[in-house]
Amino acid sequence: MKTLASELLARAASTPEQTAVVDQFGEHSLQVVVDAAQAIAAELARHSASAPTVVIQADNTWHTLASAVAVGLRGGLVAVLSPHAAAAEFDLAIEDIDPDVVIATDEVLAHWGADDGRFVHSLDTAGPRRVLAKPDFGDVERWAGGSAIAMTSGSTGRPKCVVQSEDAIRYAAQCTIDAVGLRSGDAIGAFVPLSSVAAFCFGMYLPAYLGGTMICIERWTPPGALAAMREHAVAWTMLVPTMALQLSIADGAETPLSSLRAMTVGGGPMNVRALKEAEETLGTTFLRVFGMSECLGHTTPSPTDQPELRLGKDGKPFPGTTVRAVDASGATLPPGEIGDAQVRGPSMFVGYARNGRPHPPALTVDGFLPTGDLVEVDEDGFIQVMGRQKQIIIRGGRNIDINEVESAIASIPGVVQVCVVPVPDDMLGERAAALVVSGGSDLTLASVTDQLDRSGFPKFKWPEYVFTVQDLPQNRVGKLSRPDAIALASRLAAQSV
Repeated sequence: MKTLASELLARAASTPEQTAVVDQFGEHSLQVVVDAAQAIAAELARHSASAPTVVIQADNTWHTLASAVAVGLRGGLVAVLSPHAAAAEFDLAIEDIDPDVVIATDEVLAHWGADDGRFVHSLDTAGPRRVLAKPDFGDVERWAGGSAIAMTSGSTGRPKCVVQSEDAIRYAAQCTIDAVGLRSGDAIGAFVPLSSVAAFCFGMYLPAYLGGTMICIERWTPPGALAAMREHAVAWTMLVPTMALQLSIADGAETPLSSLRAMTVGGGPMNVRALKEAEETLGTTFLRVFGMSECLGHTTPSPTDQPELRLGKDGKPFPGTTVRAVDASGATLPPGEIGDAQVRGPSMFVGYARNGRPHPPALTVDGFLPTGDLVEVDEDGFIQVMGRQKQIIIRGGRNIDINEVESAIASIPGVVQVCVVPVPDDMLGERAAALVVSGGSDLTLASVTDQLDRSGFPKFKWPEYVFTVQDLPQNRVGKLSRPDAIALASRLAAQSV
């Protein structure tokens, strides 16, 4: 954050009244953000001359930007954490990151359990957020060039703290700016919670780096996001598929988003038909992408690409990034063949934080990161993610590919979103259940299986439960939460007996 902090200081000196952030509290000029950042940075400097490692409350407000810039002014590392994180998650972050400072409101500090004496000094910043510090700061060099940390969503197992360098964040932001054609002064929608790695990069860092305005809303609601995009002439935003599709069926969605040059969609399963219908409803252009916390946003199509490429594939790698498909032996497969996805590029992460230091990623001998996805790379360079390597339901000893079933159901008219999950069964071990969001009337098991039958989809792969739901379960960053989906489907299945 050191480079961005220096840039914002210089920009505030020449255009102090430029609007940097619009949020639930109003409009905030660049000078207001910089003044708040400098006040925090001054207190940190009075407490210790060393550069700190700081955990900050990352909500979608101007305070998050000011706190991050303050850490940058001190040459420190900033770790973003959701204000909704449980005390157990905060404890994991403390264990993995070993921060010197915590910045949050009193309410969030209490919720995290951060006010229990582990950070004994309360610094005087005269702002709405308290700054709690340890007696001494550790050596920031321990992060090996890392400047930002965010927890992964933790869909399974223990959440991982991903360490990214500022160079990686700037590279990903610049590639996106170039691909979309963004310009200084553009309004950028920051609707995904800023506690995720991708949202921190593309929702907060990108507009500040661009010299644009970060547009936020207090909490995610499709009508609220639509209103904000129209009122503030948002030029670009990045959403997970669930959020993008929710926009398209919200009240008022049929009024075109005329200012929106493009909307980037990534981070979850996507269906071409549903995306096409959604972008036609919203009157904008979707860019379907592939990326991960460990190698930020590393593909994108162009807004001028044909819809079958923009919506049916997952973009081309950023300049300088390579995505390849390999077989079980690690050999690169020729174009058109599906294999295990591996990526290498400038947005590669430093490592996972463990015991206050980054543990470097496990790369191949030639520097590629296995992503855990299945991918097909075309002759023209476009990639298509074919799903995760391990997403199966084992029913009576037969393996059912979840990605294949979801794709078949998603092609049925009226299906906006679908999630297929296993539910336990005493006799067969697991059965397939489909949670479906429809654009109109409820879909039934009979109507879904009838459509699958007509399409020739193998009967042993049909779902045995279909439940129409208003929304699919989501985690805090708006992505599909498969553990919650399994729990919901299991409850509904038990109730249907």
